[in-house]
Formats: sequence, structure tokens, C-alpha cells
Amino acid sequence: MQKNITIQENKINYTLKVSKRAKRMRLAVYCDGSFVVTTPRYLDQGIIERFIIQKSQWVLDRINYFKSSGHIFFPKSTRADYLKRKEFARQLAKQKVEYFNKVYNYKFNSINIKNQKTRWGSCSSKGNLNFNYKIALLPEKMADYIIVHELCHLEQFNHSQNFWNLVARTIPDYLKVRKEFKKTIRL
Repeated sequence: MQKNITIQENKINYTLKVSKRAKRMRLAVYCDGSFVVTTPRYLDQGIIERFIIQKSQWVLDRINYFKSSGHIFFPKSTRADYLKRKEFARQLAKQKVEYFNKVYNYKFNSINIKNQKTRWGSCSSKGNLNFNYKIALLPEKMADYIIVHELCHLEQFNHSQNFWNLVARTIPDYLKVRKEFKKTIRL
């Protein structure tokens, strides 16, 4: 249930979750800046709000920390999000693989778009290239890096220096892009 409260002159939106298993109230601020309050059943709204106000400095500090971290966080995806963006992601991946493979000329089996929670891409031993549908939401340079990274695994199924030399053929500043990617993007 969506609620809001004013804390130190800041209007804060939060999600109230009432749980039959909860034994005490719990506040959580997640990396995407969302604020969730979990409470036991039958707890009065006044008690909930007093508890939030009591912990207001912690709540504001956490929200501000995540907002100012400079990271790009992708919200938890739903099946509807995946289905809505899957075909666009497939076309993007296909186009980029064809473009970069003009340099490499590797044989691959298929390009698949998946809704993965922890991976941006993978390359199977059968030559299948798999990409997370959220690749379509990335800045182009980072999407290119992921495509090339997986494409190069067709030749080098490891992360040896030979592998990185292959990546550098088309993404010469891959170290910079990789560092920026790790610094700013959270799946």
C-alpha cells in the first residue's frame, strides 16, 4: 500500500507492507531509493508514523545516499517489462552483433534475449549468445561493450589477455568503459 509522510519538511513516499509473519516494525531503503515499511498486522497507523519520524534522520540519510551515489539502478523487472522490451532488445543485439562481427567473422548459433537477474550476457559452448533484455536500456557504449565481450567468447572462452586483446580490436577503450560500467550500473 502506497503512503507518504512529511519528514523534516521533505515529503517521502513509502510502501507499507503488513505481514502476518512480522514480529516487529522494519524500515528499509533500497538502492533504487524506494522506502519500505514492514509491520505486524493490526498495528495502528499513528504508531507506524511515530516510528518513522523517530528514525527520520536515518531514513533521509539513506535516501540521499542512494540518490547521490551516481549509480544507475534498474528497478526490479516484471514479466510485462520483459515482454514489452524483449523484441527491441533482440533487434538491437542482432544489429550490434552483425556490425561487430564484420571485424571478427565468428560463427554463432543464435541470439537469445533473457530476463536474467544477475547477468548482462553470456556465451554458451554451443555458440549461443544470450543477452539481458535491459541491454536496450543501457548507454550505447556500454551495450556495445557487452555485445563485443560475449562475441569474443566465441573465440576465447575465458578472460585471458588474448580475450581482452580481441575485445580491444573494436572497443579500444574497453578498460575505461568496463570501469565506468562497474562503477555506475547495478542490475
